[in-house]
Amino acid sequence: MITLLLSLAMFNSNITQTQDVLSDFSKMSEIENWTIINDRVMGGKSQGKFKTTENGTAIFKGDVSLKNNGGFTSIRYSFQNKNISGSTKVLIKLKGDKKKYQFRVKNQLTDRHAYKYEFSTIGNWQTIVIPLSEMVPTFRGMRPNLPNYEAEILSEIGFLISNKKNESFNLEIAKIWLQ
Repeated sequence: MITLLLSLAMFNSNITQTQDVLSDFSKMSEIENWTIINDRVMGGKSQGKFKTTENGTAIFKGDVSLKNNGGFTSIRYSFQNKNISGSTKVLIKLKGDKKKYQFRVKNQLTDRHAYKYEFSTIGNWQTIVIPLSEMVPTFRGMRPNLPNYEAEILSEIGFLISNKKNESFNLEIAKIWLQ
């Protein structure tokens, strides 16, 4: 019996060690780490909002407008460089509105480019699994001549909506973690 309990404890310990949580919105203070970036920085009219819910999640919602050459809104969470060598994927538990979004990461905060992965939501809770090696470089909507994300250093994560149309959106996020 003791051997079985020790084996279970070691098994559960390994599960915890392989899950590196990047953001967990069940912690009320988590929302303070995120920044909203709307296309207003370029003269656009899009507006995104980000708030926590009583259910321990966060909601990124708003309106994307193509007026004044706009067309995007985003949220970002920056932190000190994190060594993520050995991680092969990021998982995101979320509930979307059947729209397409981008998950974005940066190696260094000073990098002009980011790496993106586009995903579609289904209208119900789902866990998006993103292979880190499939994240492609992007800079102002274009693909620079750089390799895909090498998943060694991580300094920023975020979400962006930019579907080239006027639309309202609603993305509820529970947790983001690495494996």
